[in-house]
Amino acid sequence: MTTEPLTIRASIPAPVERVSRALTDPDDLRVWLAEHVEVALPERFAFWGRTTPEGDAPHQRLLHADERTVRFAWLLDGEETTSELSVEADGDDRTILTLSQTHFDFQDVITGKSIRGVLETYWSQVLTNLAEHLEGRTLTPMQDYTSADMRVEVEIDAPASKVFHAITDSEAVTRWFGYKIEIEPYEGGRFAMGGFDNNPAPAKVLEVVPDQKLAVDWGDVGVGTWELAGSGGKTRLTLVQSGFDQANPPYAGWGGFLSGVAELRRYLEMPDWKPVIMA
Repeated sequence: MTTEPLTIRASIPAPVERVSRALTDPDDLRVWLAEHVEVALPERFAFWGRTTPEGDAPHQRLLHADERTVRFAWLLDGEETTSELSVEADGDDRTILTLSQTHFDFQDVITGKSIRGVLETYWSQVLTNLAEHLEGRTLTPMQDYTSADMRVEVEIDAPASKVFHAITDSEAVTRWFGYKIEIEPYEGGRFAMGGFDNNPAPAKVLEVVPDQKLAVDWGDVGVGTWELAGSGGKTRLTLVQSGFDQANPPYAGWGGFLSGVAELRRYLEMPDWKPVIMA
């Protein structure tokens, strides 16, 4: 088990007072955090639903809440973890939100042994959702932890040629994904998370149709397909995963794709784009 808590910092484009209110207001929380929310401070802070890991029922216990911090215990895979969201002003119109999460082990991402392996990509989705909500943008769909299917459609306000370049050009993908990626955008090419020098077993590009399709074989976690349909200067992006173990869907990887798609949309649509999740 990793001893240091998972820490994610997010740059939220809203004043600290507004972000702080969104952390505990039930109407806000039902938009950016979960399908179902019950909040009655200082006694209760609970959420559950399809887009929450082990979200069949509320499994949280409030530990602390004030104007800048919410901390709660969260029972996941039989272990009581601790989650904390804290905010600090970054000028008048921007806020730094820091998420701290205990009981996260990256080995669970690789093996799928525990649902706690999804926590890094889950929180990345959630915090990006919060930013999009406060910007008044349409949110990217969250991972459904009750489904063994992964098919998501989003509309991007950019032509298909720009979207295709953004998902196949190494420099562009590295910018919006926030992690070094190198791609050989042709059939049989390599798709290397971390770059070619740091990834001895890169994924394999299966199919490339300019401005229309990119398919990548990720090995044990299946095949990811990005399908583009452009019309009127906009693009319908369909992301599909197939060929995985139906009994153990790779939710952590799927969540990473979805948080990436949210940032891809912002990267292409916002002239003053800044990434939500900070390096």
